[in-house]
Amino acid sequence: MSTPLIASIETLLVDLPTIRAHQLAMTVMQKQTLVIVRLRASDGIEGLGEATTIGGLAYGEESPEGMKLAIDTYLAPALVGQDAGNVNAAMRRLDKVARGNRCAKSALETALLDAQGKRLGVPVSALLGGAVRDALPVLWTLASGDTARDIDEAESLLAAGRHDTFKLKVGRRAIADDVRHVARIKTALGERARVTVDVNQAWNEADAAGAIARLEAAGVDLIEQPIARENRAGMARLAARFVVPIMADEAVATPEDALELARLGAADVLALKIAKSGGLHGVMRCAAVGDAAGMALYGGTMLEGSIGSVASAHAFRALPTMAWGTELFGPLLLKDDIVANPPRYENFSMHVPAGPGLGLTLDEDKLAFYRRKE
Repeated sequence: MSTPLIASIETLLVDLPTIRAHQLAMTVMQKQTLVIVRLRASDGIEGLGEATTIGGLAYGEESPEGMKLAIDTYLAPALVGQDAGNVNAAMRRLDKVARGNRCAKSALETALLDAQGKRLGVPVSALLGGAVRDALPVLWTLASGDTARDIDEAESLLAAGRHDTFKLKVGRRAIADDVRHVARIKTALGERARVTVDVNQAWNEADAAGAIARLEAAGVDLIEQPIARENRAGMARLAARFVVPIMADEAVATPEDALELARLGAADVLALKIAKSGGLHGVMRCAAVGDAAGMALYGGTMLEGSIGSVASAHAFRALPTMAWGTELFGPLLLKDDIVANPPRYENFSMHVPAGPGLGLTLDEDKLAFYRRKE
């Protein structure tokens, strides 16, 4: 049997509207742009991948337009003609061609794994050693900015059995206003739900210390990335000062980041994201370092659509431990989808589609409708 080779790689920009404005510390999102990768091999098998970012360049170093440019100009040409089944060799080749660009590389690795899973007739999680859990707990982000609306939204989702953990995005308003907003929501939900807070690096250390003290007293369960990712010493001081767990998100992308955070005692919890780590294998390496160091693990999101979210889910299903569940709610934030069989959300969990690879099938009509015209 001849070795299947990578025949072509196509990238598409897809703009999907969100169900409501999604407020973060650095921006407000009204839509999400997906970079969709379609990798075709010489044996006729196609693999799908996806890359996104949160709020474009306001969040990180890569934008959807930049990802597409990097893939089309540098990364895809390096892969065409290579062994389609040797994912490790392909990713090593990409690391030699381009530094960084982890979101773009993650989309390509996802497509390679999807194709290989289809080729072998197994799910992507099997290529990572096998799934140890069938479903993944998934939280929901309350990010309208309106306290009463957020409480009503949380109550309806609790009643529907869809989510029982809620993340609140803060950092855009005065700290006192944010603390009051969070405290009112936690009081309303009580012990029926976990409430976490994501600051997205918006506070300085002094402000963070005062705010975390009040949030801890209000019963908040977790504080995510309260200060700048570069200030690891400050993160360590906050983690040592408070009982409420401090989670590193923007501060951790690589195994080396995880190792340094562990050395400093700068985080109690690590937020894992395949896009930050350059792919599924990269996130597994980060998880192994964090787990060995005694840090709890959390499955994060870049607000991906169904393709990126399901790819993340396959990695998170294969991790030995996942103490803080996940936030793979990206498809639920979007008004529509470009896959015909999106993941199911029920019993406070996400359930991935069955089938080889990612288990997903594109809806070609919707892809054509939402595709950005160039």
